[in-house]
Amino acid sequence: MDLADGLLDHPYDVYRRLRDSAPVHRIAGPDGTPAWLVTRYDDVRAALADPRLSLDKRHATAGTYKGFSLPPALDANLLNMDPPDHTRIRRLVGRAFTPRRTEQLRKPIRRTADQLLDALGEEGDTDLIASYAAPLPITVICDLLGVPDRHRRDFRVWTDTLVAPAPGTPPEAGKHAVVAMLGFFTQLLADKREEPGDDLLSDLIAVRDEGDRLSEDELMSLAFLILFAGYENTVQLIGNAVLALLQHPDQLAALRAAPARLPAAVEEFLRYEGPALLAIRRFPVEDVTIGGVTIPAGETVWVSASAANRDPGRFPDPDRLDLARDTSGQLALGHGIHYCLGAPLARAETEIALAALLERFPRLELGVGEGEVRWRPSLRARGLLALPVSYGTKKSV
Repeated sequence: MDLADGLLDHPYDVYRRLRDSAPVHRIAGPDGTPAWLVTRYDDVRAALADPRLSLDKRHATAGTYKGFSLPPALDANLLNMDPPDHTRIRRLVGRAFTPRRTEQLRKPIRRTADQLLDALGEEGDTDLIASYAAPLPITVICDLLGVPDRHRRDFRVWTDTLVAPAPGTPPEAGKHAVVAMLGFFTQLLADKREEPGDDLLSDLIAVRDEGDRLSEDELMSLAFLILFAGYENTVQLIGNAVLALLQHPDQLAALRAAPARLPAAVEEFLRYEGPALLAIRRFPVEDVTIGGVTIPAGETVWVSASAANRDPGRFPDPDRLDLARDTSGQLALGHGIHYCLGAPLARAETEIALAALLERFPRLELGVGEGEVRWRPSLRARGLLALPVSYGTKKSV
């Protein structure tokens, strides 16, 4: 099977067929190299926590898919690491993303959300991705790291070029984006060393320079990952959640009637339409058997939380959005030691973004005449190219 066959346009139909036919499939990866795809809930959950499935590309055999080709200064990040380095670095940065720290960020997040909605006015039409779902998380994560305002739009363009380039984008655009990001982070670290601030990046530099607990490549790679992942996942979550509500007016009405259910609703949005079709690739350090299929050491393994979250063996009637559903165990943000470091922040931003939007605009509808909803052409970022909506502070008569 070619991984691209139908997966971008109709992922859940493809995943349903794969789950029904076999637990593990031999596929052609995004670059044509062979790989293995795991789609059933129990197998995916176990694989995500299996220490024999390494993220370290040094365990990959020749001719397998390894992911982005990044320079060492951006590649020494948590998505390419196993313990003990993974444990050491995650512990250093983990305090910035604790539930307690996230609670302290709620007021600034809400203030940013309100400012973005103020700019829209009382009624009109907008692309909600461009005007709200994207600028909210990029503002939050850049404020947390201490990134100056003037660079925020550039970083969004660079990440879009890497993760989901627009059709017709020249192949060299990705390389240019990487070079630009490397230069950006090099200068940003130099500026922070010269003039530290009250921000996470300044704290990490102090750890590096005073305690020598981070190499220079690890420091820059960590800054890159926090900014990249902190923006990408949340853009997808907010946009996908709004689309799901607008396509299910009964669930939207139920949420408007009981806004206290928003935290639980976010879990269903994660399950129903998570931010990625595939988790980061893994490489067995020894022969591993999954679902009765033995995968040789060093070959590429893809696991799909999106497929697992639509497995009827775990979530009955999985293709239905149900905000009252028991979503315990959903895997959209991972499982095991590689569980998303920024999960508390992503959840809080999505909850606050939806609360502010629904409170501000009693009338919120999909844009008329915009045609079919278009998804970003990416297996890693399950999100919308645009979300045209019509909105108003008064309900439709």
